Amino acid sequence: MIQTVRPLAALVPLVASIGLVSPRPAAAQALFQAVDVDQTKFVIVAAPIGDGSRAQLNIYEQRTAARPCFSVQGSAPAVVNPLLSNFDFTGICNRFIDGNGYSVRVGSSDLGTVYRLSVVKQANDTLLMALPTKAGAGPEMVVARTAGPGSTFLLLVPEPGWKLMRRQFGGRVLGHVYLYRDSWPEATPAPAPAASPGATPIRGLW
Repeated sequence: MIQTVRPLAALVPLVASIGLVSPRPAAAQALFQAVDVDQTKFVIVAAPIGDGSRAQLNIYEQRTAARPCFSVQGSAPAVVNPLLSNFDFTGICNRFIDGNGYSVRVGSSDLGTVYRLSVVKQANDTLLMALPTKAGAGPEMVVARTAGPGSTFLLLVPEPGWKLMRRQFGGRVLGHVYLYRDSWPEATPAPAPAASPGATPIRGLW
């Protein structure tokens, strides 16, 4: 039987104050804590959907040494073999496959309600993006990348400043992981729209 990690929805009443204060996005403050994990026990994966032209985020964790949960080969991009799909990995591995199992956190700001994680395919790369779901919530952020193209299970390598942490509540470690960084990345100005051929940009619009 395949086991998927999902937190208990009724663990706590969700009472979070949402404030849209620029430039910091709305976030649940201090309801949960974040604790360190052994980064070598995890892989962040761009898992193919259908023919591989699209992908979704998977995170695999090696909990015990009973059997390997995954293997990684090559580089730029590295290919991940999800070995856990071939056996009952209960108690051996964890697999996080959607927003119930992972979310974005920056410092003390839990951003699960205002950000989503999305795998974005490009011609020569695949990016893991943190995308705001509400106007004014904050900037788009590149969390990880494969550093090369491919249509199979690819390793997503965190960008500088990003790492995995685990959610904690009241001293209890939970089955939920964060894509985490200590502070907000430096703001990058959005590029100005290209003017149409022959058109004169209007001063003040860009």
